[in-house]
Parts: sequence; structure tokens; C-alpha cells
Amino acid sequence: MTLRFGLIGLGMMGRHHARVAREVEGVELVAVADAMGDPHGVAGNLPLYDSVEKLIEHGVDAVVVAVPTQFHQDVGLKLAAAGVHALIEKPVAHSLEAGELLVDAFEKNELVGAVGHIERFNPALISLRKRLANGDLGEVFQIHTRRQGPFPARIADVGVMKDLGSHDVDLTAWLAHSQFVQVAAQTAFRSGREHEDMVSISAKLENGIITDHVVNWLTPFKERLTLVTGERGSFIADTLTADLTFYENGTHTSEWDAVTSFRGVSEGTVTRFQIEKREPLKAEHEAFRDRILGEPTEIVNLREGLQVLRVCEAALESSRTGTTIAMEPSA
Repeated sequence: MTLRFGLIGLGMMGRHHARVAREVEGVELVAVADAMGDPHGVAGNLPLYDSVEKLIEHGVDAVVVAVPTQFHQDVGLKLAAAGVHALIEKPVAHSLEAGELLVDAFEKNELVGAVGHIERFNPALISLRKRLANGDLGEVFQIHTRRQGPFPARIADVGVMKDLGSHDVDLTAWLAHSQFVQVAAQTAFRSGREHEDMVSISAKLENGIITDHVVNWLTPFKERLTLVTGERGSFIADTLTADLTFYENGTHTSEWDAVTSFRGVSEGTVTRFQIEKREPLKAEHEAFRDRILGEPTEIVNLREGLQVLRVCEAALESSRTGTTIAMEPSA
């Protein structure tokens, strides 16, 4: 069975979705849409429409939604009403109310609704999650992430917390198999725009792991790192290169008692793992395809995307109020 895919939103992310949709087996990209036209020449010989309604009328089984966040609710609800599955770019919606409407609409109509938290498909993080679950690190103490870079060329209608920080919120809870229960954050507005362009978060997960996250659009180099520290050492995942490195605690003891007491742990073996590096976006599309076909693949569903948005909103509220926000533990 070949699924008929559509794409709405032909900006910077949309062009990558178009390329990948053309590469995935069992999928045919049959039409695209964008009210602003086709700046990157994505359409090729495909029909180019200016609305989601016309895309639906063309006849599609599923649609990738890469429009600005403020339009996710409108586009998503129309797709759900038409019985069309959707892969919606992160964040799931611009507000919690909009996210809840999307969750309800897709679940009510028994449709596949996925959110584009692509880091779950990064080979380095997939390998890291398996190793943590296998107990390679022993007890996990802390998860630290850094997601920094220059201000993006694309126009953002949300701040850096929801645009970039949502990745770290999702991947952290996913790696730890635990949800956020306390969130404290500071934000900054340094580029003269309406939304925050820098955020620093300190948080705690339900299972006791402490986390911190540094996210901004103000750094003149691009960095995407996840550092997990536990009783046996630390893993560092670089999701730009899909590299995973393990820094093991050393077993050598020092005769200098004062130094041993001060350092706590010693440096041990460093191991860089060889990982098969598949493109995360293609893996995400394949998981979306397979879930539509009834296979139990690991997509990020809309309800999970809504939980990520709750944490993002809690971080922004913490910054506004100067308080630590307590969140309800997961069911």
C-alpha cells in the first residue's frame, strides 16, 4: 500500500520534509501547499495549493504540517475533521488550549497525530537511551543539555523556549523515562524581538534526576549536546554529528588522601562508540508511515507533545514570576 502524502508549509523546514517524503518507500508526495507560495522550489511538478482545504480536496491520506506554530491549531483541526493523519512540526501548538483541542480531535477520530520532536530519532540519543536502560551508567544523577546557535534565518513566531528548548524537554523526559515535576527558569530578550531569545532552566524529574538546560539564539556557533552523569561516569551525545562518547569513572586510587577526597571520582577510560548514522528526519517519516499502517513504532504522539508544551509554559511562567513551578506528576 502506498500512502498519499501532502505537505503544507514550504519554508526552511518544509523543504526538508519534501525531500525526505520523496525518498521514503511506501509514500508518495502528491501535493504541497503554502499561502506564501514556494520560495525554495519545493513543488517541482506537483500541484501547489494555497490552503489546507485545497490540499484535502486533492486527496491525501496524511499531511506533514510545517506552517508557523500559530497556524497549527487551525490546520490540524481541519485535517482531523477530514480524517487525515498528521505529522505536526514542534511545538505542537502555540498554547495549551490549542494543543488540547488537537489532542482531542485526533484521538476522537482515531487518527495518527505526531509531533516533530526529531531528536528522538537521532542515532546518538537512541543509542544512549538503550545504554541507560541497560544500566551501563548505573544510577543516573543529572541530565544537562546545551542547544545554542545564531538567530535563525527563518521567522519565528515563538521564542527560543518553545522553538528549541522543546527539543530538550522532550528528549530529557524520554531518556529518563520520567516527567518533569519542578521547573525554574530565567529568560532574556537581547535581540529586540517580542519573544525570549535566551533561557536557562533548572529542573527535577519525577524519578529524582536533576536537569539543567541552556538554550539560546545568541551564540555565534552551533552546539547540540546532551550530557548524562551517573554513578559510573558520563555519556556525552553530540546530536549535530550523532557521536556518543562515554567517560568512565576511573578505578585508580590515589595515595594522596586529600586529593582523592576532594575529587570524588577519577578519570578513566574514554570510549567513542561506532553508531550507524541514519538521517533522523527520514527515520521520523518512516515511523509516522508505519504507525499509520498499524505498526507500533515510536512516534511522538500529540499527547506527549502537549506535555512538552506544558513544561515550556511552566519555564516561561517561572521566569515571569521568579518562582519554581511545581507540575503534577505523571499518571
